[in-house]
Parts: sequence; C-alpha cells; structure tokens
Amino acid sequence: MPVDDVLLETEDKMQKSEEVVQREFAGVRTGKASPGLVENLQVECYGTQMRLKELANISAPEPRLLVVTPFDASNVSAVEKAIQKANLGLNPAIDGKLIRLVLPELSEERRQEYVKHVKKMAEDGRVAVRHVRRDALTQLKAESKSGEITEDDLSKGEKDVQKLTDDFVKKIDEALEEKEKEIMTV
Repeated sequence: MPVDDVLLETEDKMQKSEEVVQREFAGVRTGKASPGLVENLQVECYGTQMRLKELANISAPEPRLLVVTPFDASNVSAVEKAIQKANLGLNPAIDGKLIRLVLPELSEERRQEYVKHVKKMAEDGRVAVRHVRRDALTQLKAESKSGEITEDDLSKGEKDVQKLTDDFVKKIDEALEEKEKEIMTV
C-alpha cells in the first residue's frame, strides 16, 4: 500500500475519533438547554433499544427547558423511564403527550465535575488518535521492511503521520477549551 493511501486511511480514522469526541461533548450538560443532551439516550420500546431522537421530536423553546414530544403517544412512559435512568439530574414532567425537562441551575461544584468529565473524554479522544498513529507507523515500517516503499518514503510518511496526529490532537484540545468555557459560563 503506497504511503499516500496509508495517510488517507490514517486521516480518516483520526477524523472519526475527533467526531466521536465532539458527539460526546454535545451530551454533556451546560447552563443552557440543548437537544444534544438527551437525543442519544437509549429508550426501550417496540421490544428493542432505540435512540430518543429516533422516537421523538426534541426542542429547546427556552434557554432552560427541553420539550420531548414522542411521535407515538404510547411511548411517553418509556421515554420518561429512559430519562430518569440516564441520571442526568433532570426530572421529567409529563404534560399530556409531551415531556418537559426543566434544567436546574448548575452549582459551581457540579460545573467542576462536568469539566473533569469532558477532560477525560478529550483524553480518551487523544489516546484514540495516538492509537491510529501507532497503527499507521507500524504499517509503514512493515512496508519498508518488505521493500514496498523506500527509506525516504518511510521517513516522509512518519513525519506526515506525526503532523496529522498533532493537528487532530490540537482540534480536540480546542473543542475541550470551548466546552469548558461553555460549562463554566453562568
């Protein structure tokens, strides 16, 4: 496999690792209501596990209120159970065919916990990117040994893989900084 193919594959995998971190960040609560907070909760209905966003419309009509409207009114209690089981600190209030989630004010202590949590998520993302780097370097070295690529190509490939790694780690760090700011804003 040519060096360019290894680099493209590596970049693609690193991109996916970064996207996972971004999605996880969306599920962390900040001071304002965001549908991302609950959209990926697993709900037990129709005999299977489904994500909430596949079963209901989720909106944030006010900065501290989420409204979940199941497409099928018979799923209201299943959605309520899933929200309570998720342990997000939200108390679902059923209002006919919809569920209201009022987000209480976050205490300073709770904000610090969320910051620790997102730092751990970011570190997991950085580790995933480094694993992709390790795999790419191993693949390049194996191809160099077998004679498929030259020593110069190996050297250039290693530098390019490191540059990709640095770029994606920087993107994750920037996303972390942004999320921390969002969490700590009162």
